[in-house]
Amino acid sequence: MLSSHRKLAFLLGVVTFLSFIYFYEGGGWNQNSRFDLLRAIVERHTLQIDAYHENTQDKAHFNGHYYSDKAPGLVFLAVPFALGARTALRVLGIDPESARGETAVSYVVSAGAVALPAALAGVCLFFLGLRFGGGSGGSAFAVLVMCLGTPMWAYAGLFWAHALVGACLVFAFAAALKVRDGGSAREDFLWALAVGLSAGWATVTEYPAAPASAMLAFLALSQAWPRGTGARWRVFAGVGVGAGICVIVLLSYLHAAFGSFRPSYSYYDPQSFAFMQQRGYMGLTYPHPDRLLKLLFGCSRGLLFASPVLVAAPFGLWWLWKEKIYSAAALVAAGIAAYYFLFNASFYWWKAGLSFGPRYASGCIPLLCVGLAVAWGRATPAWRWVLGALGLGSVFVALMVVSTTSQLSMQDSCPLLHSVFPAFWSGQVALNHESMLTVAEAGSSASRGAFNLGQLVGLRGVASLIPLFVIWGVGAAGWWRMQRSGAVR
Repeated sequence: MLSSHRKLAFLLGVVTFLSFIYFYEGGGWNQNSRFDLLRAIVERHTLQIDAYHENTQDKAHFNGHYYSDKAPGLVFLAVPFALGARTALRVLGIDPESARGETAVSYVVSAGAVALPAALAGVCLFFLGLRFGGGSGGSAFAVLVMCLGTPMWAYAGLFWAHALVGACLVFAFAAALKVRDGGSAREDFLWALAVGLSAGWATVTEYPAAPASAMLAFLALSQAWPRGTGARWRVFAGVGVGAGICVIVLLSYLHAAFGSFRPSYSYYDPQSFAFMQQRGYMGLTYPHPDRLLKLLFGCSRGLLFASPVLVAAPFGLWWLWKEKIYSAAALVAAGIAAYYFLFNASFYWWKAGLSFGPRYASGCIPLLCVGLAVAWGRATPAWRWVLGALGLGSVFVALMVVSTTSQLSMQDSCPLLHSVFPAFWSGQVALNHESMLTVAEAGSSASRGAFNLGQLVGLRGVASLIPLFVIWGVGAAGWWRMQRSGAVR
């Protein structure tokens, strides 16, 4: 049975990864800022983005030089993929620093540093669902919803940090639970080290992940606590070493770039994002109830409007909490979700610019989906039909978004209804014409903007999604074959 579950997990991972990389979402301030830093490191061996900065306003200014304003974790993870892509392009006779080459590199690094961790998080979520009694059906349902039925699909196709952060938190959550299983002293330390590295890298990737990372560290310690003093110290040491490595990486970057340990958001030009200096601490004040409601139910950024199936997730976490053995895990998952929404509701720029769903709260989405696996496992057949219908609706909404544009207007009161839906049904796909290249490289051509793989083989409009549907069909056939053989239950 374990082997069959691994085969199913592999199938889910492949299908979701291919779904992620099917769409290239083009440029924008957020992804351009990170890609500029990546290019500066790989091409010029510097942290200064002076040569590229005109394609973004998401940038810090210090001592006459420009830097990315983002935390560096995603970029550091992307460096090996960029180096590999540049080598492969040279073998193919393509200059990696040409406009064509840079576009290819940006696609590869998005696939390797964002889409791949997101797909692996789905695989991890599948085994978490099995652990919590969701069965193979409930666990697969949670994976497919998380990857294809929430804003995570959009984030996994962009060179943004949110999908990587969510993946890191899931990895740390799963590693913390492995501590409970007990084993040798070496296993205790290594699983705790995995918690520290994964949770710590989430913070290296996005500063606001720090409280969530701390909660996961406490979860790991709580799992070791009943096993005595020795286990506690081993876990404490493992988490400390992993987190310490991440802290050193982050502080070394800040000191190398800015000569201090202040976050990079502290170095905006006075005329850029003035609210960061004028409103609370870097734009943070206190949770506003009206914003919280809009982040949950609103047409513009509401998570439950974008992905209605997630309404079942809190019930699943509640059922998990009632099982004494997993009460701490349920509390931490729910606590991380609560933290992220309160954080997003406390931020002046709470709509997060061009975005699908509550972007600043998105790091909690994979952990919320743990509740979906439990909810499916506890649901009656009738309620499973309801969950399935909500799941299909959520997947369709996400499909329309990633097919048209994942960067929805902040000014539109309901972009899903006003722009995404009509654009999709009129056959307008890959609408973002912005590039991740410099202004000079991109020129006036829209060919460096968004595309999907179907368009590359000559398909147009909604028909360009046919190869994606073929991938899904092959995946469904593989699932059906496993079911028929009795390998998966």
